[in-house]
Amino acid sequence: MVEQRQSPKATSPATDRVLTVLEAVAGSSEPMTLTAIASTAGIPIATCAAILYSLEARGYATRSIVGRSHFWSLTLALYSLASQQVHQLDLATSTRRDLEALVARVGLPAHVGIVSGTRLVYLAKEAGPSFIQFDTYPGKVVPFNLTALGRAVAAFLPESRIEPLLDSLEPGSGPNAAPIDREAFLEQLREVRRDGYAIEDQEEVEGVACVAAPFFDASGAVVAAVGVTSIADRMVGDFRDEVTAAVTAAAASITRRLGGTAAESRLG
Repeated sequence: MVEQRQSPKATSPATDRVLTVLEAVAGSSEPMTLTAIASTAGIPIATCAAILYSLEARGYATRSIVGRSHFWSLTLALYSLASQQVHQLDLATSTRRDLEALVARVGLPAHVGIVSGTRLVYLAKEAGPSFIQFDTYPGKVVPFNLTALGRAVAAFLPESRIEPLLDSLEPGSGPNAAPIDREAFLEQLREVRRDGYAIEDQEEVEGVACVAAPFFDASGAVVAAVGVTSIADRMVGDFRDEVTAAVTAAAASITRRLGGTAAESRLG
Protein backbone atom coordinates (compact mmCIF):
# COMPACT_ATOMS: atom_id res chain seq x y z
CA MET A 1 0.00 0.00 0.00
CA VAL A 2 1.01 3.62 -0.52
CA GLU A 3 2.46 5.01 2.68
CA GLN A 4 0.00 7.23 4.54
CA ARG A 5 1.99 10.24 5.71
CA GLN A 6 1.26 12.08 8.93
CA SER A 7 -0.03 15.50 7.93
CA PRO A 8 -0.25 18.72 9.93
CA LYS A 9 -3.75 19.59 11.09
CA ALA A 10 -3.88 22.55 8.67
CA THR A 11 -3.69 20.31 5.60
CA SER A 12 -6.67 19.03 3.62
CA PRO A 13 -7.58 15.31 3.91
CA ALA A 14 -9.32 15.52 0.53
CA THR A 15 -6.19 16.87 -1.14
CA ASP A 16 -4.11 14.23 0.59
CA ARG A 17 -6.36 11.49 -0.86
CA VAL A 18 -6.03 12.92 -4.37
CA LEU A 19 -2.25 12.95 -4.11
CA THR A 20 -2.25 9.43 -2.71
CA VAL A 21 -4.27 8.21 -5.70
CA LEU A 22 -1.90 10.00 -8.10
CA GLU A 23 1.10 8.38 -6.42
CA ALA A 24 -0.54 4.96 -6.54
CA VAL A 25 -1.25 5.13 -10.27
CA ALA A 26 2.08 6.77 -11.09
CA GLY A 27 3.92 4.04 -9.19
CA SER A 28 2.50 1.25 -11.36
CA SER A 29 4.17 0.18 -14.58
CA GLU A 30 0.79 -0.96 -15.95
CA PRO A 31 -2.74 0.56 -16.02
CA MET A 32 -4.62 -0.28 -12.82
CA THR A 33 -8.20 -1.23 -12.04
CA LEU A 34 -10.27 0.89 -9.67
CA THR A 35 -10.16 -1.90 -7.08
CA ALA A 36 -6.37 -2.13 -7.29
CA ILE A 37 -5.94 1.64 -6.99
CA ALA A 38 -8.26 1.86 -3.99
CA SER A 39 -6.45 -1.01 -2.30
CA THR A 40 -3.01 0.44 -2.98
CA ALA A 41 -4.05 3.92 -1.85
CA GLY A 42 -5.91 2.60 1.17
CA ILE A 43 -9.08 4.60 0.54
CA PRO A 44 -12.72 3.57 -0.13
CA ILE A 45 -13.59 2.54 -3.69
CA ALA A 46 -16.31 5.19 -4.00
CA THR A 47 -13.91 7.94 -2.96
CA CYS A 48 -11.23 6.61 -5.29
CA ALA A 49 -13.70 6.51 -8.20
CA ALA A 50 -14.76 10.12 -7.62
CA ILE A 51 -11.12 11.23 -7.63
CA LEU A 52 -10.32 9.33 -10.81
CA TYR A 53 -13.37 10.69 -12.64
CA SER A 54 -12.34 14.22 -11.64
CA LEU A 55 -8.79 13.61 -12.86
CA GLU A 56 -10.18 12.23 -16.09
CA ALA A 57 -12.41 15.28 -16.59
CA ARG A 58 -9.39 17.57 -16.13
CA GLY A 59 -7.26 15.53 -18.53
CA TYR A 60 -4.87 14.08 -15.94
CA ALA A 61 -6.09 10.48 -16.11
CA THR A 62 -7.45 8.20 -18.79
CA ARG A 63 -9.08 4.78 -18.79
CA SER A 64 -9.45 1.86 -21.14
CA ILE A 65 -12.34 -0.59 -20.87
CA VAL A 66 -11.74 -4.32 -21.20
CA GLY A 67 -14.92 -6.31 -20.64
CA ARG A 68 -16.35 -5.00 -17.40
CA SER A 69 -13.04 -3.72 -16.09
CA HIS A 70 -11.80 -0.15 -16.34
CA PHE A 71 -8.04 0.25 -16.39
CA TRP A 72 -6.70 3.63 -15.31
CA SER A 73 -3.43 5.40 -16.12
CA LEU A 74 -2.14 8.95 -15.95
CA THR A 75 -1.69 11.24 -18.95
CA LEU A 76 1.21 13.49 -19.91
CA ALA A 77 -0.71 16.51 -18.61
CA LEU A 78 1.07 16.01 -15.31
CA TYR A 79 4.38 16.00 -17.16
CA SER A 80 3.40 19.30 -18.72
CA LEU A 81 2.82 20.81 -15.29
CA ALA A 82 6.15 19.59 -14.00
CA SER A 83 8.02 20.61 -17.14
CA GLN A 84 6.94 24.21 -16.66
CA GLN A 85 8.81 24.31 -13.37
CA VAL A 86 11.79 22.50 -14.87
CA HIS A 87 11.76 24.99 -17.74
CA GLN A 88 11.90 27.91 -15.31
CA LEU A 89 14.77 26.38 -13.39
CA ASP A 90 16.59 25.69 -16.66
CA LEU A 91 16.14 29.31 -17.75
CA ALA A 92 17.83 30.50 -14.59
CA THR A 93 20.83 28.32 -15.46
CA SER A 94 20.94 28.85 -19.21
CA THR A 95 20.84 32.65 -18.99
CA ARG A 96 23.58 32.96 -16.37
CA ARG A 97 26.33 33.66 -18.90
CA ASP A 98 24.32 36.43 -20.56
CA LEU A 99 23.53 38.02 -17.19
CA GLU A 100 27.20 38.00 -16.24
CA ALA A 101 28.15 39.58 -19.58
CA LEU A 102 25.43 42.22 -19.20
CA VAL A 103 26.62 43.17 -15.71
CA ALA A 104 30.21 43.38 -16.93
CA ARG A 105 29.13 45.67 -19.79
CA VAL A 106 26.97 48.18 -17.90
CA GLY A 107 27.93 47.70 -14.24
CA LEU A 108 24.34 47.24 -13.09
CA PRO A 109 22.53 44.27 -11.51
CA ALA A 110 20.78 42.15 -14.13
CA HIS A 111 17.69 39.94 -13.88
CA VAL A 112 15.59 37.44 -15.77
CA GLY A 113 11.86 37.48 -15.09
CA ILE A 114 8.85 35.53 -16.31
CA VAL A 115 5.15 36.35 -16.20
CA SER A 116 3.34 33.59 -14.29
CA GLY A 117 -0.39 34.10 -14.14
CA THR A 118 -0.74 37.82 -13.48
CA ARG A 119 2.55 38.28 -11.61
CA LEU A 120 6.16 38.82 -12.53
CA VAL A 121 8.51 36.26 -10.99
CA TYR A 122 12.25 36.92 -10.81
CA LEU A 123 13.99 33.76 -11.96
CA ALA A 124 17.63 34.83 -11.80
CA LYS A 125 19.80 37.72 -10.65
CA GLU A 126 23.42 38.71 -11.16
CA ALA A 127 24.47 41.42 -8.73
CA GLY A 128 26.36 44.46 -10.00
CA PRO A 129 29.73 45.69 -8.70
CA SER A 130 28.25 48.75 -6.96
CA PHE A 131 27.80 48.85 -3.19
CA ILE A 132 24.22 49.99 -3.94
CA GLN A 133 21.94 46.97 -4.06
CA PHE A 134 18.25 46.61 -4.84
CA ASP A 135 15.50 44.54 -3.23
CA THR A 136 15.35 41.95 -5.99
CA TYR A 137 16.09 38.24 -5.74
CA PRO A 138 15.17 34.94 -7.46
CA GLY A 139 11.67 33.97 -6.43
CA LYS A 140 10.45 37.48 -5.71
CA VAL A 141 6.91 38.04 -7.04
CA VAL A 142 5.58 41.49 -7.95
CA PRO A 143 2.74 43.01 -10.02
CA PHE A 144 3.74 42.49 -13.64
CA ASN A 145 2.70 45.97 -14.78
CA LEU A 146 5.02 47.79 -12.37
CA THR A 147 8.21 46.31 -13.83
CA ALA A 148 10.01 46.72 -17.13
CA LEU A 149 10.49 42.93 -17.13
CA GLY A 150 6.75 42.31 -16.85
CA ARG A 151 5.85 44.82 -19.55
CA ALA A 152 8.51 43.45 -21.90
CA VAL A 153 6.93 40.00 -21.65
CA ALA A 154 3.29 41.13 -21.66
CA ALA A 155 3.72 43.14 -24.85
CA PHE A 156 4.33 39.94 -26.81
CA LEU A 157 1.86 37.58 -25.18
CA PRO A 158 -1.08 36.14 -27.18
CA GLU A 159 -4.23 38.24 -27.06
CA SER A 160 -5.99 35.53 -25.02
CA ARG A 161 -3.60 36.19 -22.12
CA ILE A 162 -3.82 39.97 -22.24
CA GLU A 163 -7.34 40.38 -20.83
CA PRO A 164 -6.63 38.68 -17.47
CA LEU A 165 -3.50 40.81 -17.17
CA LEU A 166 -5.45 44.00 -17.77
CA ASP A 167 -7.85 42.99 -15.01
CA SER A 168 -4.92 42.68 -12.58
CA LEU A 169 -3.26 46.09 -13.05
CA GLU A 170 -2.05 47.50 -9.74
CA PRO A 171 -1.10 51.08 -8.82
CA GLY A 172 2.51 51.92 -8.15
CA SER A 173 3.86 53.84 -5.17
CA GLY A 174 6.61 55.76 -6.95
CA PRO A 175 6.39 59.48 -7.86
CA ASN A 176 5.84 58.70 -11.56
CA ALA A 177 3.11 56.12 -11.00
CA ALA A 178 0.12 56.75 -13.25
CA PRO A 179 -3.53 55.99 -12.47
CA ILE A 180 -4.72 52.57 -13.61
CA ASP A 181 -6.02 52.95 -17.16
CA ARG A 182 -6.46 49.89 -19.36
CA GLU A 183 -6.26 51.75 -22.67
CA ALA A 184 -3.23 53.75 -21.58
CA PHE A 185 -1.50 50.54 -20.51
CA LEU A 186 -2.32 48.85 -23.83
CA GLU A 187 -0.69 51.80 -25.56
CA GLN A 188 2.39 51.27 -23.41
CA LEU A 189 2.53 47.66 -24.57
CA ARG A 190 2.27 48.76 -28.19
CA GLU A 191 5.22 51.07 -27.63
CA VAL A 192 7.20 48.19 -26.14
CA ARG A 193 6.47 46.05 -29.22
CA ARG A 194 7.50 48.89 -31.48
CA ASP A 195 10.74 49.64 -29.60
CA GLY A 196 11.65 46.09 -28.59
CA TYR A 197 12.26 47.02 -24.95
CA ALA A 198 10.45 48.43 -21.90
CA ILE A 199 11.44 51.17 -19.46
CA GLU A 200 10.10 51.70 -15.95
CA ASP A 201 11.11 54.97 -14.30
CA GLN A 202 10.19 55.49 -10.63
CA GLU A 203 6.73 54.01 -10.97
CA GLU A 204 7.14 51.06 -8.61
CA VAL A 205 9.77 52.54 -6.28
CA GLU A 206 11.04 56.08 -5.90
CA GLY A 207 14.57 56.58 -7.21
CA VAL A 208 14.73 53.31 -9.18
CA ALA A 209 14.57 52.80 -12.94
CA CYS A 210 14.72 49.63 -15.04
CA VAL A 211 15.19 48.62 -18.68
CA ALA A 212 14.17 45.17 -19.98
CA ALA A 213 13.81 43.34 -23.29
CA PRO A 214 11.99 40.09 -24.12
CA PHE A 215 13.48 36.92 -25.52
CA PHE A 216 11.76 34.24 -27.59
CA ASP A 217 11.80 30.50 -28.25
CA ALA A 218 11.97 28.56 -31.51
CA SER A 219 8.23 28.96 -32.11
CA GLY A 220 8.48 32.75 -31.87
CA ALA A 221 6.65 32.85 -28.54
CA VAL A 222 7.90 35.14 -25.81
CA VAL A 223 9.56 33.21 -22.98
CA ALA A 224 10.73 35.79 -20.45
CA ALA A 225 12.66 39.05 -20.28
CA VAL A 226 16.13 40.18 -19.28
CA GLY A 227 16.77 43.58 -17.75
CA VAL A 228 18.83 45.78 -15.46
CA THR A 229 18.05 48.03 -12.49
CA SER A 230 19.63 51.40 -11.76
CA ILE A 231 19.41 54.54 -9.69
CA ALA A 232 16.93 56.65 -11.67
CA ASP A 233 19.15 59.74 -11.77
CA ARG A 234 21.80 57.75 -13.58
CA MET A 235 19.48 56.15 -16.14
CA VAL A 236 19.36 59.16 -18.46
CA GLY A 237 20.82 60.43 -21.72
CA ASP A 238 23.68 58.55 -23.35
CA PHE A 239 23.99 56.10 -20.48
CA ARG A 240 20.37 55.00 -20.83
CA ASP A 241 20.95 54.52 -24.56
CA GLU A 242 24.03 52.43 -23.78
CA VAL A 243 22.11 50.33 -21.26
CA THR A 244 19.18 49.83 -23.64
CA ALA A 245 21.52 48.62 -26.38
CA ALA A 246 23.21 46.21 -23.97
CA VAL A 247 19.90 44.83 -22.69
CA THR A 248 18.45 44.28 -26.16
CA ALA A 249 21.70 42.61 -27.24
CA ALA A 250 21.51 40.27 -24.24
CA ALA A 251 17.89 39.42 -25.10
CA ALA A 252 18.88 38.70 -28.70
CA SER A 253 21.71 36.46 -27.52
CA ILE A 254 19.39 34.43 -25.29
CA THR A 255 16.84 34.21 -28.10
CA ARG A 256 19.48 32.79 -30.46
CA ARG A 257 20.50 30.25 -27.82
CA LEU A 258 16.88 29.14 -27.58
CA GLY A 259 16.70 28.80 -31.35
CA GLY A 260 14.19 31.62 -31.58
CA THR A 261 13.49 34.81 -33.45
CA ALA A 262 11.57 37.92 -32.41
CA ALA A 263 7.81 37.47 -32.42
CA GLU A 264 5.56 39.69 -34.45
CA SER A 265 2.98 42.00 -32.92
CA ARG A 266 0.33 40.13 -30.89
CA LEU A 267 -2.12 42.97 -30.35
CA GLY A 268 -4.04 45.22 -32.67
